[in-house]
Amino acid sequence: MRDDIILEDTTLRDGEQAPGVAFSRDTKIAIFNALVDAGVRWIEAGIPAMGGQDVEAMKVMLERRDEVNLIGWNRGVLDDLKYTISLGFKAIHLGLPTSNIHLDKSVKKDRGWLLSTAQDMVKFAKDQGCFVSISAEDVGRTNLNFLQEYAGKVAEAGADRLRLSDTIGILDTAGYAERVAAVVAAADIDTQTHCHNDFGLAVANTLGGLQAGARYFHVTVNAIGERAGMPDLAQMVLALSQFHGKDLGIDTTKLVALSQLVAEACGTPIQPWQPVVGMNVFAHESGIHTKGMLSDANTFEPFMPELVGGTRRLVVGKHSGRAVIKHQLEQDGVEVNESVLGECLTQVRGYAIEHRGEVPATALRQIYRTALAGASSHKATQ
Repeated sequence: MRDDIILEDTTLRDGEQAPGVAFSRDTKIAIFNALVDAGVRWIEAGIPAMGGQDVEAMKVMLERRDEVNLIGWNRGVLDDLKYTISLGFKAIHLGLPTSNIHLDKSVKKDRGWLLSTAQDMVKFAKDQGCFVSISAEDVGRTNLNFLQEYAGKVAEAGADRLRLSDTIGILDTAGYAERVAAVVAAADIDTQTHCHNDFGLAVANTLGGLQAGARYFHVTVNAIGERAGMPDLAQMVLALSQFHGKDLGIDTTKLVALSQLVAEACGTPIQPWQPVVGMNVFAHESGIHTKGMLSDANTFEPFMPELVGGTRRLVVGKHSGRAVIKHQLEQDGVEVNESVLGECLTQVRGYAIEHRGEVPATALRQIYRTALAGASSHKATQ
């Protein structure tokens, strides 16, 4: 893996293209500022051709252009490109398909049109002094020899990077890495991973692409995006840090807050088991796990919650043991009579089943009082 890999966030572009998601001007600005404040330095700001509030938000983002590389996304249309540059973008992306099915069915053009259009638009943008990124969309169904030819042509035209977009997420890790490696071998141009999560492989494929020689990689907060979404920012940051020793300059303590901000903007709660940022990531219920955690926090966590701005929770529920019940009661100021913990455990399990969830502190105290009273009454009748 290269030492100079670069994370680029596309929450405000591909992320917002998730069906049913629509960010207002103020929401876009809030997410943008949170990304920058967390240390993200490459951000795909959106699609200027959308106009309206999107452009209003981008104008505000551009006020921080000295702090972050802002990329404006464009169709393969010269007027779109000219408009994006007129707004003040110094980095642009050109979205163009390379597979036969997308050329034929989506844009209704042929490979000759693609090669000439790509080269002309790259040259135009370079003449304006822009950093130029360009796509090979639907790379999973693009002929490999043609992909290499296309890479060579856009490199000759002056493109700074080639985005290898697995647009419908059909590649496995080996297949995606093969395409990245083929382009790296064929053309003198930086490559960028852009993986979709249709088979749950977006993070794995991105890691595979980076190991095959890609320099840039796309992520979104909470893995939002078209269909099944994209690689999650938090997961990629932690995976690269923990497994590959890569420090991307991200303030990981802000990951949970960033995730919560985007979840609220999408109107979709974070799944409790969402890796890195979900509320269950540092929650422990089963007797063996909680007993271990009470002894040493390293027993059942791969990293500390403080690293990502999370909070550890010991949960009392159906799978709990006596140790965590005693611990939680003592944390609540109760002097525990251990002789009634067995009865408490029975009642805790019944409560959890009946209420389909964890046992809150108020209910646990009541269960303990009931068990204690029952034991006292039984002792008095003996």
